[in-house]
Amino acid sequence: MARTYLLMAAMTAFVGVVGLMLGGEAGLIIALVIAAGMNTYAYWNSDKAVLRMHGARAVDQRTAPELWAMTESMARRAGLPMPALYIIETDQPNAFATGRNPENAAVAVTRGLMQNMSREEVAGVVAHELAHIKNRDTLTMTITATLAGAVSMLANFAMFFGGGRDRPLGLIGTIAMMILAPLAAAMVQMAISRVREYEADAEGAAICGNPEWLASALARLGALSGRIDNIAAERNPATAHMFIVNPLHMQAVDSLFATHPPIEKRIAELRKLRAPRNAAPRGRLRQSQDTGPWG
Repeated sequence: MARTYLLMAAMTAFVGVVGLMLGGEAGLIIALVIAAGMNTYAYWNSDKAVLRMHGARAVDQRTAPELWAMTESMARRAGLPMPALYIIETDQPNAFATGRNPENAAVAVTRGLMQNMSREEVAGVVAHELAHIKNRDTLTMTITATLAGAVSMLANFAMFFGGGRDRPLGLIGTIAMMILAPLAAAMVQMAISRVREYEADAEGAAICGNPEWLASALARLGALSGRIDNIAAERNPATAHMFIVNPLHMQAVDSLFATHPPIEKRIAELRKLRAPRNAAPRGRLRQSQDTGPWG
């Protein structure tokens, strides 16, 4: 968490520096105002906006009884209030959590996740998302994403900040900053995302009681997600970092710009963990066709 907060502080400072370099003192003030406004809006509305982007449908104890009971049980174990529960009608197996705090959180899982995973694997995925809520990663990632957006917005409007003495970098420097600043902001955002995924994996394993459940789920997610399109995610790539695995078909992108750590490394770290003595048995996970309907 300390590393994450340091990165966020650096990101906020970076927004101010970009504004200062692009437009002098006026640019600094504009940058901080834009960042504050975007973060205020994101704090109160980002969860609803993201759920709408992906066409998420709210479910309850009546419409999805097994998924609801599983989530409620693990939320209780994690010491969290029951989050709102949503299903996204896409064949790609995936999930994400959102919300400004544990009292106003939501977990969204795809139809493909429930159709392709065993109960234990779904439990591992839901536990991972509850870990993000417990660690307040949903707020961290929202703020980081909006700060990155503020940098991109400043870069887009750089040429309107004024000329000559008001532009410390000069025309050539301003153009270079317009190109490089959004890339640097994106790299910081992705670095935070990768750090938080490892932490959520470890915490999620503790919540569900068996690291192998999440490790097995990640292995299957890695095998399936790259072959199945997620149209809503492709239309809204800025939300990719929220999912448990990258929903975009970007396998060729350099690891420097990856929103998630390599799945193989995540699985290896999980398998270093040992299930607690009171955890469910570590027996072979049942295949998804044996899980029955999820509702």
